[in-house]
Order: sequence, then structure tokens, then C-alpha cells
Amino acid sequence: MLNLKTNKYREYTLLGKLGVSARELMRTKEDLYKELRLANVTDEAKLIDALAEHPKLIERPILIEENRAVIGRPVEKTIEFIS
Repeated sequence: MLNLKTNKYREYTLLGKLGVSARELMRTKEDLYKELRLANVTDEAKLIDALAEHPKLIERPILIEENRAVIGRPVEKTIEFIS
């Protein structure tokens, strides 16, 4: 069973480590993004709710190390992160 409260906390924590907005973490070309009409949503909390409820929308890969993280695209970001 999906625990939205835990997932929402995880998304807030991840966004803080990444230093990005919820939209920047979203896969905006995903059909689900379009189906949910998230392009029209301006409320950050609602976007985080969507990420928590639909993990498929989260851009990947994400590298996490202690208090920092990076979205691993393009690959240069991954290389820079692990260097």
C-alpha cells in the first residue's frame, strides 16, 4: 500500500537535497504528466503530491550522497557528482 505521507516527506527531502523545484524533478514528456494536466498546476505542494502519488513522474536517475543529490542527466552531471 502506498503511504502518501511518507512519500511526500521523501519528495520534500529529495527536493531540498537537489535544490530544485518539483517541476524540475518531473518527467514533463511523460504521458501521465499530460493526462494529469500538470503543466497548468502552479502550486508546488500539488506538484509534490503528484510526485508522491505517481513516482513514474520522477526524473531518473538520481544520485544521493548524505545531504546532496543530483539528477543524473545529462551524464556529465553524474560524472561531476562522483568526482
